[in-house]
Amino acid sequence: MGKECRDIVELKEKLGIYVDDKLLLQAVTHTSYAHEQKDVVDHNERLEFLGDAVLELAISETLYKKYPELPEGELTKLRAELVCELSLVKIAEKLDLGKYLRLGKGEDSTGGRDRRSTLADTVEALIGAVYLQTNYDQTKQLILDLFKDQLSHIDNQRIGDYKTMIQELVQDRYGDPPKYQIVKESGPDHDKSFVAEVQINNEVVGRGSGKSKKEAEQNAAHFAFQKLSK
Repeated sequence: MGKECRDIVELKEKLGIYVDDKLLLQAVTHTSYAHEQKDVVDHNERLEFLGDAVLELAISETLYKKYPELPEGELTKLRAELVCELSLVKIAEKLDLGKYLRLGKGEDSTGGRDRRSTLADTVEALIGAVYLQTNYDQTKQLILDLFKDQLSHIDNQRIGDYKTMIQELVQDRYGDPPKYQIVKESGPDHDKSFVAEVQINNEVVGRGSGKSKKEAEQNAAHFAFQKLSK
């Protein structure tokens, strides 16, 4: 088995989804490689165009359903953070994508395998190839798997922001800041759980649990913010 065939098999295993060899090979073929060949070779620019659109739709749908309380402007900011070049490069590095690229000699000799724009474009081309081979739902699941770390990071950011967000919301409406209280503590010392309540004008508006007091308060604030934003 030649190197190119081995690379395709390896990449398929990493993606965990079936893609036709010819289509996968096109997804990792840079224009510089195609232009150096005597015969016509399909490069990945059209797949990149398609993958970019599918990626944006999948991330948009995920954010829309995950954060029903956020306005359009905030959703747009989160989407931009997720589908930016840096985010795509992290995924490319996780897949060791540079290893599989088909590059022209000049592009290869000038660091093309590590070029951020090339890596980001190739991730989008792979998504386009998977979409053509499968369907939207399967492609969306692959995207969610690839972007798992980035989505988790945004989740953590959002949870951390809820105490600030509800503080601003409550002070605007009621003048007084919200108050937090730990109402339950359970479990052994090495594995404790806490339940917190957030009160506004002595009325409980949110309750949350967590493995620390801080996490419980953050989750209570999240619940309260969703309730008050309706």
